[in-house]
Amino acid sequence: MQLDEIDDEIAAKVFRRLVLHLRHRDDAQNIDLMGLAGFCRNCLGDWTAEASGGTISKDQGREAVYGMPYSEWKTTHQTEATPEQLARMEESLKLNPSA
Repeated sequence: MQLDEIDDEIAAKVFRRLVLHLRHRDDAQNIDLMGLAGFCRNCLGDWTAEASGGTISKDQGREAVYGMPYSEWKTTHQTEATPEQLARMEESLKLNPSA
């Protein structure tokens, strides 16, 4: 089966499950997600905003992913990135396709 063959309702359920999983795993830092996979919660929120065609702002998209305003999540859960984490992120981002 090809990705485009998956029904949008199923894809939406998968997206929601991913978001709920990331909300539960607040120990998984965005910088680590970026270093491993080249995307993070902010990316998901931004992609949500982009997919909305302008009906959802980036802040609203991020709040939907975090379950709270990003500034609140950052204060509550985000730790300071280490130089090693930043370096891994930079290398990982080089592997991402061009937007």
